[in-house]
Amino acid sequence: MVYRDINHVEATKNLQNNPYPSDGTSVAVKSATDSLRKPGRMKVELFSDGSSRGNPGPGGYGTILRYTGKTGTLHEKELSEGFRNTTNNRMELMGVIAGLEALTKPCIVDVWSDSQYVIKAFNDHWIDGWKKKGWKKSDGKPVLNDELWKRLLRAAEPHQITWHWVKGHAGHPENERCDTLATAAADASNLIED
Repeated sequence: MVYRDINHVEATKNLQNNPYPSDGTSVAVKSATDSLRKPGRMKVELFSDGSSRGNPGPGGYGTILRYTGKTGTLHEKELSEGFRNTTNNRMELMGVIAGLEALTKPCIVDVWSDSQYVIKAFNDHWIDGWKKKGWKKSDGKPVLNDELWKRLLRAAEPHQITWHWVKGHAGHPENERCDTLATAAADASNLIED
């Protein structure tokens, strides 16, 4: 996995002229109980994108984690990794998983993704239905990537998360950066097995 810490000046540049879309598709999803709403929780922004060449084919994810420290310093970390034979949906999931698994304590997290597959699973409560039906879809077929969905739920559990959809390839700076990270990871020579 590639980690890149970005200094305060570079991260501040990324914040300029960055309107988050207000499309009404985000819904707060509590991953555990109301007791998680404790004062002093760090607020984190997680931006993520996945890519696959061929679908299935070589693929990767790119993720940005951003938070402001207690002293007001902006911190940003980039994560990316490439896989030999995968799908776009698996990489969309892995990007969010990697970001949440990188958090070392319970946080309030805003997740931004252009993947309706990921965002609708939470905002439209697909996951609730899958779990009730034993990880089967409404047509009775097994949910694809169920091992990654379960891993995502475990990674999300300690956090209070709001899921936001952003239109891909539409000039959103963080989404564009995540896309660059994901495609570079997919094109790298050191790909791992999915």
